[in-house]
Amino acid sequence: MSDTNLTPTAAAGFARSLWRDHRVWLASGLILAGVGVVDPGQARDSVAFTATALLNTAPFLLLSILVAAWAMATGADNLIAKAFTGAPAVMIFMAALAGGLSPFCSCGVIPLIAALLAMGVPLSAVMAFWLASPVMDPSMFVLTVGVLGLEFAMAKTLAAVGLGIFGGWAVHLLARVGGLSAPLRDGIGGGCGGGKLREPKPVVWRFWQSADRRAQFGREALSVALFLAKWLTLAFLLESLMMALVPAETVTSILGGTGLGPIALGTLVGVPAYLNGYAALPLVGGLIEQGMAHGAGLAFLVAGGVTSLPAAIAVWALVKPRVFVLYLVLSLSGAFAAGLLFQLWIVA
Repeated sequence: MSDTNLTPTAAAGFARSLWRDHRVWLASGLILAGVGVVDPGQARDSVAFTATALLNTAPFLLLSILVAAWAMATGADNLIAKAFTGAPAVMIFMAALAGGLSPFCSCGVIPLIAALLAMGVPLSAVMAFWLASPVMDPSMFVLTVGVLGLEFAMAKTLAAVGLGIFGGWAVHLLARVGGLSAPLRDGIGGGCGGGKLREPKPVVWRFWQSADRRAQFGREALSVALFLAKWLTLAFLLESLMMALVPAETVTSILGGTGLGPIALGTLVGVPAYLNGYAALPLVGGLIEQGMAHGAGLAFLVAGGVTSLPAAIAVWALVKPRVFVLYLVLSLSGAFAAGLLFQLWIVA
C-alpha cells in the first residue's frame, strides 16, 4: 500500500527534476514534436536548418568554449578585482570595461554584486559593472561575429562598455545629492564572488602545467559546450519557425526603417522576449534578414540582456526598490541610445 502511495510522488519528483535539469532540451523536443504533428514537412525543414546553422557556427562555438574554459582554468577572472580601486572616474571606467570584456566567476554575477556592495564598493562602480556584464564577454563576442558579423559585434561591445560608463556616472551624480545609500536589502551580503575581491589570486597563464587546472579546464569546456549547444539548438529551431511563419513584410513594417519607433520597440520587446544571450543572437540574425533595423536589433540585445525576466527578478531580490527602478531606467535608456547611435552609423 505504501509503495502505491509513494509512486505518484516519486514520479512527480522525477518529472520536476527532469524539467529542472533538462528543460531547454525538453522544450526543443516538445516544439519539434508539436510541429511534426501539425506540419511534418516543416519539422524536417527545421531539423535541417538547425543542423546546418550549428555546423556553420561550429568554429566560433569551439573558440568561445575554449576562451571560457581558459579564463576559468587560468584564474583570469581574478583580474576583475583591479577594476574597483582608484578615483571614481577610474573605477567607473575600469568597472565598465571589466564587465564588458572580461569573464567573471561561474557562481554568477549576483553573488559577486552582493559581495561588492557589502564590502563598501561605491554603487556607481558596481552599477557600471552590473550593466555591462550581461551584454558582452569574450565568448559572446566570438559568437556574435559568427552569427551577426564583426561590425555588429564591435557595436555590441562598445554598447556594453558605454552603457556601463553611462550608468556609473548617472549613479555617481545622483549619489552626490543623496538617496542611494545602503542599496542592498536587509540580510543580503557576501557571496562566493567576494573572495576574488578580498584576496585576489594571481593568474596562472600556463595552466596546463597543473593537473588540477587541466581538469578544471576540461570540466569548464564540457559545461560551456553543453550550455551553448542546448541554447543554440533551441534558438536555431525557433529561428527556422520564425522565418517560415512570420512574413518578412510584417517584420519590416514593425521593426524596419530608420526612425525612432523600431528602436524603441526593439528596446521594449527585448525585456519580455529575450531568451538567453547566446540564444538571442540567431533570432536577431533572422529578424535582420527579414528587414529588422540593425539599431533595433542592437537595442533588443542590450535591453534584453540586462533586463530579462530572470535578471530582473535577481536584481529585485538583491537591492532596494529605488535602486531596482534606477537599474531599469538606466538599462532601457542606455539600450535605446545604443541602438539609435548604431542605426545612425549604419545609414551614414
